[in-house]
Amino acid sequence: MNIVFARGAAELPRLVARIVAEGPLPEGTPALVVEGAQAARFAGKAGQVHEAFVAGEKGLVRLAFAGAGDLSDGDRRAGLERAGGALAAKYLTSGEDALGIDFSGTGFSAQDVVSVLLGARLRSWQFLTYRTRLKDEQKPSLKSVIALGAPEGTEDLWAVEVAVAKGVEFTRELVTEPANVIYPESFVARCQERLAGTGVEILVLDEVAMAALGMGALLGVAQGSVRKPRLLAMRWKGKEGVRPTAFVGKGVCFDTGGISIKPAAGMEDMKWDMGGAATVAGTMLTLALRKAQADVIGVCGLVENMPDGNAQRPGDVVTSMSGQTIEVINTDAEGRLVLCDALTWVQKEYQPATVIDLATLTGAIIISLGHEHAGMFSNDDTLAGQLDSAGKSCGDALWRMPIGPAYDKLIDSPIADIKNVGPRFGGSITAAQFLHRFIDKGVAWAHLDIAGTVWIDKPGATHDKGATGFGVRLLDRFVRDTLEA
Repeated sequence: MNIVFARGAAELPRLVARIVAEGPLPEGTPALVVEGAQAARFAGKAGQVHEAFVAGEKGLVRLAFAGAGDLSDGDRRAGLERAGGALAAKYLTSGEDALGIDFSGTGFSAQDVVSVLLGARLRSWQFLTYRTRLKDEQKPSLKSVIALGAPEGTEDLWAVEVAVAKGVEFTRELVTEPANVIYPESFVARCQERLAGTGVEILVLDEVAMAALGMGALLGVAQGSVRKPRLLAMRWKGKEGVRPTAFVGKGVCFDTGGISIKPAAGMEDMKWDMGGAATVAGTMLTLALRKAQADVIGVCGLVENMPDGNAQRPGDVVTSMSGQTIEVINTDAEGRLVLCDALTWVQKEYQPATVIDLATLTGAIIISLGHEHAGMFSNDDTLAGQLDSAGKSCGDALWRMPIGPAYDKLIDSPIADIKNVGPRFGGSITAAQFLHRFIDKGVAWAHLDIAGTVWIDKPGATHDKGATGFGVRLLDRFVRDTLEA
């Protein structure tokens, strides 16, 4: 969906929408429309939309009012994004091809306007690649949004947010594609295509190179699949003379559970078990497109977890790149095996000051936090605070969970250095404890378990049901607030 800025009634399309900031209806609205809105109980609540039709000079005009809520109370950005998202959701398949949003007289800042437009764009994203029999009324018709009366500076701010939107959309695309389309090699190819010409440096390791480096944990997960594993590294070096920051993503492009096979019901959802890697890829696209003043490395460990005759068995012992040996108790606890080698590699190769990993790691985090928050685990209070603040600023909410020695002993193995699962209780915590053992001393680290937030079965304020793109805005905001500050 294209966003076009304009000032003046000449560019006003047939569909006119007005965001209301300080009251449910603006002054000058025809009395009949006001009465209709009141009868429909329109009160300007965030995400509330009321539609009316009025006679214009050239015929019927479709008029809509969208509520942003009480902007003096709580999260101003969220209310404005919700208003833009509600308009997009209502008119995306309405038959209208243009949406004009009149900001004149609202007192909105350029940032306010951009929040509305970003909400509209993100909510408009749909994945229709394989929908070949949609009826006309099901197909998106809305092609442009025209911002009327936008204050000075809006276009410059919007140029930055377009980069964020493109990153979120790329992540959603990768997560939504089926596993016969996106697998380790094609994931790499898709990233190479999308990042071409952006200035991002790309390095790819195949299974031979990883074997030479001793990545027995990652390769153990991959050995049951005919799809060959890959380690993808993407570097955006927008700043010199600083230690880089590393984002590391779990990229299990399909997870059957391996020999510890999952139940059949719902297994199709495991195409999005590469959501952490997709978030890293989308973030790298965003940082490059907006020319971020930061040195960031994105690493994706890419595998499939399949149960063929060569698959890893429960009870196997593998040696990780760090030299630590791992007893594989459950082959469905594979994400941490992929991540531990990716974490070791990026620390040895680039010596980052900060490492943040993202993974759809455990079902336990969904039991703990539902779909409203991602779990955050960290060895550094400052980093945890920075991520929490970034999440609150952009809406990608985090909730810090505990780690510590009391949990660490739960993953000690009687025959190896560590085992890949602990007891039933505290499953997301023991998974984080496992990863912590592969973090070098002095490195600030955070693990984000995004299993409950990467894919949602119902529409939200700025996303349809399905892939959310969670984490791209979070990491981008973290970069803005800490690395570019």
